[in-house]
Amino acid sequence: MLLVLTGITVISVGLLAYMNELTKAPIAEANVKALNEALRNVVPEFTNNPVSECDTIFGEKDGKKTVDFILYPAKNGDQLVGTAVESVSLGFGGELKVLVGFDTEGNIYDYSLLSHSETPGLGSKASDWFKEGNKGNIKGLNPGTKSLTVSKDGGDIDAITASTITSRAFLNAVNKAYATYKGNIDGMTSATQK
Repeated sequence: MLLVLTGITVISVGLLAYMNELTKAPIAEANVKALNEALRNVVPEFTNNPVSECDTIFGEKDGKKTVDFILYPAKNGDQLVGTAVESVSLGFGGELKVLVGFDTEGNIYDYSLLSHSETPGLGSKASDWFKEGNKGNIKGLNPGTKSLTVSKDGGDIDAITASTITSRAFLNAVNKAYATYKGNIDGMTSATQK
């Protein structure tokens, strides 16, 4: 009996490992495709490959190296036209990964919610809530000149109905993305003008 169970376990583990290996490349390819599509939507038109020119900012959590931010420079020829910053914040259901695009003046060009585990129908509305034409519109705003906080906290941005925690987390990710953008833009601009 024990031998049969061991055999079934070994076969199951082998099949799972095989399926994992079989699907690893298509999943990675789909993630790159989704990132490239998001980049096209969040920054002005560009001619370079922002993914190949990205700059990763690392941090440390619990003694382990972590990715805090990824900056994607968007260039038209040699001219920097915008920068997308990948930022993460903790929402109600877990991590929200947001890609925020800034023009060269630091104004929000657009954003894409890359991944989240928020409640369907509530917190998941963050993917559109803060877009142009919606109540929480942040497009065109500059976090350096206008506080991006929800109205419950004294800000001017309408929170998602029944999802204030998600709204705070989303705006936190946007504000952190802006701070990272602002802290790194001078180096990116001078590097592209050399």
